[in-house]
Amino acid sequence: MSKQRFTSVWDAIEDTTEEAENMKLRSVLMTALKQHIIHVKMSQAEAAKLFGVTQPRVSDLMRGKINVFGLDALVNMTAAAGLHIEMRVLEPA
Repeated sequence: MSKQRFTSVWDAIEDTTEEAENMKLRSVLMTALKQHIIHVKMSQAEAAKLFGVTQPRVSDLMRGKINVFGLDALVNMTAAAGLHIEMRVLEPA
């Protein structure tokens, strides 16, 4: 058995490069949203109102349920939180 190394856990567990990249972006946005909620000491109900979603949806976010969020929803929530998103596209190393 060979010992393959991965730069990201998503590269290791997802079937395709495309799926891994999607999960990486989703995890970054979810982490930023969770940290924002904690930093400003916002309740889940307050966050839900601000983001335009339900409180159970914020609960899913806080518990890291990444599979129930798409990129569009996370981008919309991040923008609603007043956070700025920057993206870089890099050539392969």
